[in-house]
Amino acid sequence: MNDRHVFEYALLRVVPRVERGECFNAGVLVYCRAQSFVAARTHLDEAKLRALDPNADVVGVRAALKAVEGVCHGGEAAGQAARDDAGRRFRWLIAPRSTVVQPGPVHTGLTADPAAETDRLLDLLVR
Repeated sequence: MNDRHVFEYALLRVVPRVERGECFNAGVLVYCRAQSFVAARTHLDEAKLRALDPNADVVGVRAALKAVEGVCHGGEAAGQAARDDAGRRFRWLIAPRSTVVQPGPVHTGLTADPAAETDRLLDLLVR
Protein backbone atom coordinates (compact mmCIF):
# COMPACT_ATOMS: atom_id res chain seq x y z
CA MET A 1 0.00 0.00 0.00
CA ASN A 2 1.42 3.36 -1.03
CA ASP A 3 0.53 6.16 1.36
CA ARG A 4 2.40 8.82 -0.62
CA HIS A 5 0.49 11.33 -2.71
CA VAL A 6 1.44 13.66 -5.53
CA PHE A 7 1.97 17.23 -4.40
CA GLU A 8 2.81 20.44 -6.21
CA TYR A 9 4.91 23.30 -4.95
CA ALA A 10 6.15 26.70 -6.01
CA LEU A 11 8.65 29.00 -4.40
CA LEU A 12 7.58 32.49 -3.41
CA ARG A 13 10.16 34.97 -4.63
CA VAL A 14 10.76 38.52 -3.56
CA VAL A 15 11.57 40.83 -6.46
CA PRO A 16 12.21 44.20 -4.80
CA ARG A 17 12.70 46.07 -8.07
CA VAL A 18 10.69 44.36 -10.78
CA GLU A 19 12.49 46.24 -13.55
CA ARG A 20 15.82 44.69 -12.49
CA GLY A 21 14.52 41.14 -12.17
CA GLU A 22 16.73 40.30 -9.16
CA CYS A 23 15.04 37.98 -6.68
CA PHE A 24 15.46 35.64 -3.74
CA ASN A 25 13.31 32.91 -2.23
CA ALA A 26 11.13 33.91 0.72
CA GLY A 27 8.60 31.11 0.96
CA VAL A 28 7.12 27.93 -0.39
CA LEU A 29 3.57 27.14 -1.45
CA VAL A 30 2.45 23.48 -1.34
CA TYR A 31 -0.71 21.80 -2.65
CA CYS A 32 -1.76 18.15 -2.33
CA ARG A 33 -5.06 17.40 -4.05
CA ALA A 34 -5.50 13.96 -2.47
CA GLN A 35 -5.48 15.52 1.00
CA SER A 36 -7.18 18.84 0.07
CA PHE A 37 -4.09 20.49 1.50
CA VAL A 38 -2.71 23.90 0.63
CA ALA A 39 -0.22 25.83 2.75
CA ALA A 40 2.49 28.42 2.55
CA ARG A 41 5.46 28.91 4.84
CA THR A 42 7.52 32.06 4.58
CA HIS A 43 10.81 33.45 5.85
CA LEU A 44 11.91 36.94 4.90
CA ASP A 45 15.66 37.58 4.99
CA GLU A 46 15.74 41.34 5.52
CA ALA A 47 19.48 41.53 4.84
CA LYS A 48 18.98 40.06 1.33
CA LEU A 49 16.07 42.38 0.73
CA ARG A 50 18.06 45.46 1.73
CA ALA A 51 21.06 44.28 -0.32
CA LEU A 52 18.90 44.27 -3.46
CA ASP A 53 17.03 47.44 -2.56
CA PRO A 54 18.13 49.58 0.41
CA ASN A 55 14.80 51.44 0.21
CA ALA A 56 12.61 48.34 0.10
CA ASP A 57 9.29 48.39 1.93
CA VAL A 58 9.98 45.60 4.44
CA VAL A 59 6.57 45.99 6.09
CA GLY A 60 4.85 45.76 2.71
CA VAL A 61 6.78 42.66 1.69
CA ARG A 62 5.97 40.97 5.02
CA ALA A 63 2.30 41.86 4.53
CA ALA A 64 2.30 40.34 1.02
CA LEU A 65 3.87 37.11 2.31
CA LYS A 66 1.36 36.94 5.18
CA ALA A 67 -1.48 37.49 2.70
CA VAL A 68 -0.37 34.38 0.78
CA GLU A 69 -0.37 32.40 4.02
CA GLY A 70 -3.85 33.76 4.78
CA VAL A 71 -5.26 32.69 1.42
CA CYS A 72 -3.88 29.19 1.99
CA HIS A 73 -5.35 29.00 5.48
CA GLY A 74 -8.81 29.99 4.27
CA GLY A 75 -11.51 31.56 6.39
CA GLU A 76 -11.70 35.34 6.75
CA ALA A 77 -7.94 35.66 6.13
CA ALA A 78 -8.51 34.39 2.56
CA GLY A 79 -10.76 37.28 1.57
CA GLN A 80 -12.69 36.53 -1.62
CA ALA A 81 -10.90 33.18 -1.94
CA ALA A 82 -12.47 31.93 1.31
CA ARG A 83 -15.20 30.09 -0.60
CA ASP A 84 -12.73 28.40 -2.96
CA ASP A 85 -11.39 24.91 -2.43
CA ALA A 86 -7.68 24.28 -1.78
CA GLY A 87 -6.92 23.65 -5.46
CA ARG A 88 -8.50 26.89 -6.66
CA ARG A 89 -6.66 28.87 -3.97
CA PHE A 90 -3.34 27.26 -5.03
CA ARG A 91 -3.98 27.96 -8.73
CA TRP A 92 -4.84 31.58 -7.96
CA LEU A 93 -1.65 32.01 -5.91
CA ILE A 94 0.64 30.52 -8.57
CA ALA A 95 -0.74 32.72 -11.36
CA PRO A 96 2.05 34.90 -12.80
CA ARG A 97 2.07 38.47 -11.53
CA SER A 98 4.34 41.45 -11.71
CA THR A 99 4.54 42.40 -8.05
CA VAL A 100 7.18 42.35 -5.36
CA VAL A 101 6.15 38.83 -4.22
CA GLN A 102 5.92 36.44 -7.18
CA PRO A 103 5.39 32.68 -7.51
CA GLY A 104 8.05 30.64 -9.25
CA PRO A 105 7.46 27.65 -11.53
CA VAL A 106 5.45 24.70 -10.21
CA HIS A 107 7.26 21.45 -9.38
CA THR A 108 5.89 18.07 -8.28
CA GLY A 109 6.82 15.30 -5.90
CA LEU A 110 5.44 12.56 -3.68
CA THR A 111 4.77 12.85 0.03
CA ALA A 112 2.92 11.11 2.84
CA ASP A 113 2.83 14.30 4.90
CA PRO A 114 2.29 17.56 2.99
CA ALA A 115 2.68 19.73 6.12
CA ALA A 116 6.06 18.19 6.91
CA GLU A 117 7.02 18.50 3.22
CA THR A 118 6.19 22.21 3.36
CA ASP A 119 8.52 22.69 6.33
CA ARG A 120 11.25 20.58 4.68
CA LEU A 121 11.10 22.63 1.48
CA LEU A 122 11.22 25.89 3.43
CA ASP A 123 14.38 24.73 5.21
CA LEU A 124 15.96 23.35 2.02
CA LEU A 125 15.10 26.10 -0.47
CA VAL A 126 14.50 29.28 1.51
CA ARG A 127 16.39 29.43 4.80
